[in-house]
Amino acid sequence: MTGCFHCGEPLPADAAFSAELEGESRRFCCPGCQAVAETIIDCGLGSYYQHRTGNAPRAEALPDELRRLQHYDLDEIQQDFVLARDHIREVQLSIGGLTCAACAWLIERHLSQVPGVTLIQVNTTTERARLRWDDRETRLSTLLAAFAHIGYQARPFLPHQQEQDYNREVKSYLLRMGVAGIASMQVMMVGFALYEDLFPDIDAGLVQLFRWVSLWLSVPVMGYSALPFYRNAWRGLKHRALNMDLPVSLAMLFAFVASVYATVTASGEVYYECVSMFAFLLLTGRFLEMRAKRKASESTANLTHHIPMLARLESGQDEQEVAARTLMPGQVVRVSPGAVIPADGDIIEGHTSIDESMLTGEHLPVSRGPNEPVFAGTTNVESPLRIRVSRSLADARVSEILRAQDDALLDKPRVAVLADQLSRYFVAALLLATLGTWLVWLQLDADRAFWVMLSVLVATCPCALSLATPTALTVATSRLTQSGVLVRRAHVLDTLPKATRMVFDKTGTLTQGKVALAEVTTLGALSEDQLLAMAAALEAGSEHPIARAFAPHASTALQVARRQNHVGRGVSGLIDGQEWRLGSAAWLNPAAEDSELCVYLAGEQGLQARFALADPLREEAHELVRRCHEQGLKTTILTGDGSGQADRVAATLGVSELRKNATPDDKLAYLRERAEQGEICLMVGDGINDAPVLAGAHVSFAMAGGTDIAKNSADAILLGDSLQRLLTARRIAAAARRVIKQNFSWALGYNLVVLPLAAMGQVSPWFAMIGMSASSLIVMSNSLRLSRL
Repeated sequence: MTGCFHCGEPLPADAAFSAELEGESRRFCCPGCQAVAETIIDCGLGSYYQHRTGNAPRAEALPDELRRLQHYDLDEIQQDFVLARDHIREVQLSIGGLTCAACAWLIERHLSQVPGVTLIQVNTTTERARLRWDDRETRLSTLLAAFAHIGYQARPFLPHQQEQDYNREVKSYLLRMGVAGIASMQVMMVGFALYEDLFPDIDAGLVQLFRWVSLWLSVPVMGYSALPFYRNAWRGLKHRALNMDLPVSLAMLFAFVASVYATVTASGEVYYECVSMFAFLLLTGRFLEMRAKRKASESTANLTHHIPMLARLESGQDEQEVAARTLMPGQVVRVSPGAVIPADGDIIEGHTSIDESMLTGEHLPVSRGPNEPVFAGTTNVESPLRIRVSRSLADARVSEILRAQDDALLDKPRVAVLADQLSRYFVAALLLATLGTWLVWLQLDADRAFWVMLSVLVATCPCALSLATPTALTVATSRLTQSGVLVRRAHVLDTLPKATRMVFDKTGTLTQGKVALAEVTTLGALSEDQLLAMAAALEAGSEHPIARAFAPHASTALQVARRQNHVGRGVSGLIDGQEWRLGSAAWLNPAAEDSELCVYLAGEQGLQARFALADPLREEAHELVRRCHEQGLKTTILTGDGSGQADRVAATLGVSELRKNATPDDKLAYLRERAEQGEICLMVGDGINDAPVLAGAHVSFAMAGGTDIAKNSADAILLGDSLQRLLTARRIAAAARRVIKQNFSWALGYNLVVLPLAAMGQVSPWFAMIGMSASSLIVMSNSLRLSRL
């Protein structure tokens, strides 16, 4: 190309700006364009140059901060990670530098003041944020710059990019830990010479030399290894926020400065080995905490790893490989046996089995054929398929699941909000208690006052308290997704264990939602097969659920003339010149008093057949109701069906109560009635008419095959249609509740015990360091037990 690779402007005659990008040499008009292009490639966003419809603006005219971020404003790049609805845009961000709830609070407070921002939510466990803004008022680059202005690095969440960032962070921690560990060992070896009890006759000049050696060995620890703690503490102070790195930083700086003073004046005690080891233990704890967070949140990102990079797109009579994320609705792709399906779509050719375990948790493949839907990330087991793409990857089922799960993680339940507030107030209380301890000990024993204060500062650092809730909630939410339950709202984990009544819709929830023939009664001279073939011929081409029950019996030998639909009654037509009608008892047999769902077939000689229809129960419905009763849960069927089938289903399952012929308003009134009696109801439904009651229930679940409005109204979605997942979800939620209580009990109990001991001078700074680190690791390990539930 003759112009600048980035902005397209003509290259100056003496242009010497070039770079190797994605295996090719590219030329640029200026260093600004070169820097921006390299940034785009380094961020894993090289697809911008493949999909852009015009050249980018010349980079050198932009301010420095926006120049590094301006490429995120381009629509061609945003299509990979930004969800746009009119002028409102939403993005999931990866945040670097998060350490505790105070960091999240600081970011939320700062970003919420930026014009155009309508929502900002931060999750410290997954180290992600959800940001929503009006693009008429602000740009994404401006918002990312706002993160940088308060000391945090924010980038759009891309799984492969997060993996690279995580690896860089691991290397950084390991290097800092290595420096602190080696320095600690050296300082401790030198420090042995300073213990008067071991070497009472050592020369004073040699003691002073060892002190200076210890000082210089500790400088890399204080100046490099401990730097992240100072940065986080200063960031909070600058924006008037208290975080848990503040007491940690104060403790290290106080001890180091006091030791330096003792070294320079040749008087008093030095604690270089304590400072170095404290930094090493803190870094080790943070490193293990980072690994635990990664384990807790990695299943959220793992779903995207199932999506293939390439797809086989039909192009005329040929096919070509294209990036899966570029597929658009209407395009046709081919999928070989054993390959992963690259996009949501409908099968247009082929029969096969599909492994949908990554979406539903069910490991048995399901049969799929023409006109049936398949989803991105699932596996084609047996036969080749041709699939017409129905949705882009950004709108695919797997993307919806990821967005819903991230929303649930970011939407903090009441217990998490209380924990965040408590940890901030706890830091303030700790600093006041430390100051009070120092003032009291100045009166009791001035020589020990500083070191007792230091022990209090270290021992009671609220690291464990700030980790108690978010880690457990993240692990539990991830575990639910793996089990086939998608949590959409955070209160589900709070409310599920408290439920006292399970309320079910009938059709499509306890039943399969598919009308099937249950019994055929002949009323004339024709055989059963002839009657079924005639009924199927009359219903041919109809999309009514009853018509599908006769579809398997269709015969090409029968042709229907003058077919006519009679709304609310049935269908009629001419077969071999004779008129036949298929429809309701009220139309064809008014004298019948059927308690079942029935249709009749009548010819010119009168009634010829009675077809009893039924909606079969789901296989697991009996077991679910039985186990609900065993666990003390009452059960109710709340249905709009007023027929006798509702009574039969209720009697067969043995539910506690049946309310039939209920309108949506009746269903909502029933839940309010139960709430007034002190009951907490769990509602399960699937239809449009269930949407109000799903939205109004204490906690609600929608079936995977339900309508979109039902799924949008529900608090959680069953990714497969197995009802047993309701009890699985309740068990996991109860376990999460127990773990949170255990974490709080340990964190608060530890601090309540160690605070008075440290204030009385019974806890040395060395023991305080070990106790604080161990407390945090115990809380993290206890939360991770949920992943094995």
